[in-house]
Amino acid sequence: MRFFKGTQRFNQWWLHLINLLVLGIMVYPIYQAINSGELDSMAKNVLILTFFFVLVILVLVYRIALSTQIDEKGIHFRFFPFQRNNKVILWADMDKCYTRKYSPIGEFGGWGYRGIGRKKKAYNIRGNMGIQVVLKTGKMLLIGTQKPNEAQQTINRYFNQDERI
Repeated sequence: MRFFKGTQRFNQWWLHLINLLVLGIMVYPIYQAINSGELDSMAKNVLILTFFFVLVILVLVYRIALSTQIDEKGIHFRFFPFQRNNKVILWADMDKCYTRKYSPIGEFGGWGYRGIGRKKKAYNIRGNMGIQVVLKTGKMLLIGTQKPNEAQQTINRYFNQDERI
């Protein structure tokens, strides 16, 4: 494998269920309030705007993506829409690089972008497998992946840890 490419999104079944429940819980009361004739136009507009605000938030959650690419230069990643451009970690800047199982809640307090102090950060969207990078500066970064075996094969191809010890 010449390079690795992976993308993660918030598309777990339970997230779909929660979002549908939230929308359902919002739609029925709004529908009832609008059709009852008991609310003035200002209150109706506030309800409708609130519904659309929640809808926009849910759409944004579905747009969040963690893209990772591993090639001869190093590891490129982007946490869209929070990062406009790819960040690159060069092989020469790494002390260690490997895939591992981790505890998203236990180690990082959940999913998303997580920073533990100045030295430990994580970008993860789902699952419990990631690419662990230890920089020569001592900083650590974990990037979540759904394809740990493919990622490790590509890391092995370009990053020889025996030469760095």
